[in-house]
Amino acid sequence: MKFLINTLAIWLITFGTLFGGNQSLTNFNQSADAFLKKHVKNGKVDYKTLKNNFIEIDQLYQSLAGVNVNNLSKDEKMAFYINAYNIIVIRQITDYYPLKSALDKNGFFDKVKHKVGGEMLTLDQIEKGKVIIPFRDPRVHFAFSCAAIGCPELGDFAYTGANLDAKLNERTMNSINNPDFIKVNSGENTVKLSMIFKWYEKDFTMKASDVLAYINDYRNQKIPSSYQVDFYPYDWSLNIQ
Repeated sequence: MKFLINTLAIWLITFGTLFGGNQSLTNFNQSADAFLKKHVKNGKVDYKTLKNNFIEIDQLYQSLAGVNVNNLSKDEKMAFYINAYNIIVIRQITDYYPLKSALDKNGFFDKVKHKVGGEMLTLDQIEKGKVIIPFRDPRVHFAFSCAAIGCPELGDFAYTGANLDAKLNERTMNSINNPDFIKVNSGENTVKLSMIFKWYEKDFTMKASDVLAYINDYRNQKIPSSYQVDFYPYDWSLNIQ
């Protein structure tokens, strides 16, 4: 009898692992990865096509509610919330399309709530409360996409616990070495940065003495510390294909 009880307990644990929260995360990651590869190109999204097939993004969005985050590893949890943010942004833009910018809709980031991992959360709550504050990793600023041209380029893949570190490094280097994102003028000894470095300066200076030092950690061609640093206006126009 004891043997049967122990066997049943092991079977239940195994069943829960295969078909519980971890499996729902795996399914979501696979679906999100396939979706992004299909609809994202060079950081831009095919909102027009998605508008005509809204169910595709909506089903992926609805699946966010059922992911059990309680037993996820640190990397799995961070990856999940980054993916959730990006999928929600795409779904909302598609729902509201046509529009010129996410800012055209009041409360897009800070008022509209979404069911994610069993909680009702705004995009700001996901970005700050679920990722930036608990994990304190400035590289995440190059993984989130706010549907704007001024944002770091949206990746055409889903983040996972296994690929998180490598992909965060990849996206950070991709942005920081992009001459349209970091605008160096060697003739005038100046550099113009995205407003992201101003808005989230404290995050970057947790890892370096100043913002420019953080940038140089990922630059192929270092920017001299003597260069004058300024910020260019953020472009909120839609990242549409």
